[in-house]
Amino acid sequence: MDAIPEGCADISPSTLLICEQCDTVHRRRSLARGEVAQCARCGAVLERHHGMRIDTLLALVLAALVVFVQATLWPIVTLGLNGQQVAATLWDVIRMMWLDHSQVVAVIAAGTLYVFPLAKILSLGWLLLYARSGRRAPGFRRLMVAMHHLGPWTMSEVFVLGALVSIVKAHLYFDVIPNPGIYFYAALMFLITLFAGVDLARLWDETREDEA
Repeated sequence: MDAIPEGCADISPSTLLICEQCDTVHRRRSLARGEVAQCARCGAVLERHHGMRIDTLLALVLAALVVFVQATLWPIVTLGLNGQQVAATLWDVIRMMWLDHSQVVAVIAAGTLYVFPLAKILSLGWLLLYARSGRRAPGFRRLMVAMHHLGPWTMSEVFVLGALVSIVKAHLYFDVIPNPGIYFYAALMFLITLFAGVDLARLWDETREDEA
């Protein structure tokens, strides 16, 4: 990506890219599949090739919402000891932590495994629903900023890896049966990771404000 020399005022703003790290202004050009535009000064990523259409992203968001609902409704694991079995959903685990005087951990778990992922899925779906027709959804700017800050707090992948390690260790003391909930969370982890690789900044260029 080529930097724009100072003093060039006859260039349309829509053809420009500004580096978020060092504020260098670049001239935008079309990217090939898999190509990434980098800042000529500091090497920061400016833009990625838009590999998926808006309709494809919206379909993935709907799939993620269905998977999320199933992951929270189905038990995560069943523990068996002396012929007795106990199954627990995500909310059962959070409730037990709360009752066990681990309120801080329970709140963090509820936020990172339920509230934040659901907020991200619903916000992204709302934005894409309007973006299909080239419009900006109500609250567009605030939602774009919120999603930028929500990214690091959706930790489904951490939960899945931690759950798998716990299942392996619990096998030494209990009969452990993985339930559908853990598989749905694994699928959700994949979808959220896929969303993390999508450059949502494209929505600024591909949508317009509704005229009053």
